[in-house]
Amino acid sequence: MKKIVWLAGILLLAVVLTYLKLHILDQVPNINVTTTTGQHIDLPQLRGKPVLVTFWATDCVSCVQEIPDLVGLYNRYHSQGFELIAIAMAYDPPNHVVELSHAMQLPYPITLDITGEYALAFGQVKLTPTTFLIAPDGSIVWQQTGKFSLADLQARIESLLKG
Repeated sequence: MKKIVWLAGILLLAVVLTYLKLHILDQVPNINVTTTTGQHIDLPQLRGKPVLVTFWATDCVSCVQEIPDLVGLYNRYHSQGFELIAIAMAYDPPNHVVELSHAMQLPYPITLDITGEYALAFGQVKLTPTTFLIAPDGSIVWQQTGKFSLADLQARIESLLKG
């Protein structure tokens, strides 16, 4: 009986790992986003720069708590070539996103994922915050669902900036 339970556990683990592998990207998707200010950003054209893409929502407490850290990262590294794009989830009311971005004076581009196509392109993002770090060669080198460690993310960005 113990062998059957053990084998069933191994089989379940294999199925879960296969499912997760199917939803983990290794390259930036070929999408073009439009920001709340009307700017068009073609993600593949940002090659040559480290890029942080974060999926968030105004009603996500962790997302709002991360904003000061994201602003700090942007202010610290943008002049060195670092880019940051925040993508609001499809369920987030656009007026809430615009109001919060103005109230918090967010310096980085904000885009609305009205149809959910950006979340789908990034591997069916459903939870917020979900953050991706993209290397200058376009590869996704780090992904985090939930709050990130600022020190860890800073080290990763600095490593990409150094080449």
